[in-house]
Amino acid sequence: MEASEQIEQWFYKYEKDITNYLVYYTGSRDVEDMVQETFLRAFKGFNHFRHNSNHKTWLISIARNTAADSFRKKGILQKIKTRLLEQPEMRIQPRTEDSILWKNDLAELYKSINQLKPNYRDVVLLRGIAELSSEETAEVLGWTANKVNVTFFRACKKLNENLKGSEEFGQSIG
Repeated sequence: MEASEQIEQWFYKYEKDITNYLVYYTGSRDVEDMVQETFLRAFKGFNHFRHNSNHKTWLISIARNTAADSFRKKGILQKIKTRLLEQPEMRIQPRTEDSILWKNDLAELYKSINQLKPNYRDVVLLRGIAELSSEETAEVLGWTANKVNVTFFRACKKLNENLKGSEEFGQSIG
């Protein structure tokens, strides 16, 4: 199969995953250019793709590098924002006060994720948000699966410490 056909198939299959990852990673919903750049880079580098690798993790690696390059070009590192606050309506509409408390908890969670050191933040985003396996996360980050597991454990522990220190988080959780 030609590179263009393969990349087109991957685009239809993984565009939503790449978009969601970039939204979490950048904290912005305006990631269309980065998604396009990701697939353009994949097309240009298709001959370097090792077909024994998982193509989804390869694309996420490219997306991560594309976002990092974008940050460097702008000269600033964007913070993770409260992406879930912009989610479409929940299936079951909670009472207004429950919705406000839920949104406050989400804002506090993302504030705490943003306070993590970069390695912890990366592994939390890939394992916890993008729901990649340890092996897939290791492939994206260029680590071993063991390093991913250890770092994810430590990151979750630190995240819990940050959240426990927050007076606002969990007030709505009985």
